[in-house]
Amino acid sequence: MNGLGTVERPVRIAIIGAGPAGFYAAGALLQQQAMVASVDMFDRLPAPHGLVRYGVAPDHQKIKAVSKVYDRTATHTKFRFFGNITFGTDLTHAELRRHYDQILYAIGAQADRKLNIPGENLLGSLSATEFVAWYNGHPDFADLEIDLAVENAVVVGVGNVALDVARILAKTTAELHATDIADYALEKLAASRIKDIYVLSRRGPAQVKFTPAEIKEFGELEAADVIVDPAELELDSMSAAEIANDTEARKNLEHLREYAARPLPGKPRRVYFCFLRSPVEIVGENGKVTGV
Repeated sequence: MNGLGTVERPVRIAIIGAGPAGFYAAGALLQQQAMVASVDMFDRLPAPHGLVRYGVAPDHQKIKAVSKVYDRTATHTKFRFFGNITFGTDLTHAELRRHYDQILYAIGAQADRKLNIPGENLLGSLSATEFVAWYNGHPDFADLEIDLAVENAVVVGVGNVALDVARILAKTTAELHATDIADYALEKLAASRIKDIYVLSRRGPAQVKFTPAEIKEFGELEAADVIVDPAELELDSMSAAEIANDTEARKNLEHLREYAARPLPGKPRRVYFCFLRSPVEIVGENGKVTGV
């Protein structure tokens, strides 16, 4: 065998992880003209697609449509998927080495970054990874204890995932009903008492990490006003210079300024974008969050 495989004896490749990285790798390997390969993909979860299935917001179906590319890979005659396989328990590296020529690990990064402040482990303090997985129906998080019988929610961070979390909390049942959100999450969110959602940025509006498309969606919410203090959108000379040639950053600022100038129609929920706020402690009583 010359290392490039033949129809009778293809290069046997095992991929651990069925998320986007694993599928793009599988597609690239199976399309190689100079190599005949077979790919077996293994994942701990019963269903493939990883973050596309469990990490993308349920109301962002266009983003999830990328899974059609993965489905085409999955129909290849030299591709097989094995779910419910826990690597290290059901299957080991040594076992794979006996049956495959190459092994590719596409397992992602599962750990969350910590705030490293007191009170972070109180009941009611969740990572975005946990909350997003919960409303997307991830089997590991379906039984996560989510308390929405409160009036205030704080989201720390201004990336796209943070905005996903704030938007899901702000949407009405009718808005969410048309999405593929988990049924149990929809039921819980329908009974939510949350009125005020605070999105905290530790830096200024010039340094936000969300995209213009993400922030624009907040202006289209049926039952939530967007509140921004115009004074917090004033840029110092260094921040202004930083975004002078950054079209996306300037577009974000335009959206924020437009929200700051809007008259408030008095919707039942409010989303506050607050800048230059660094949480120093999560306060609690009886083991449960009461404030930040």
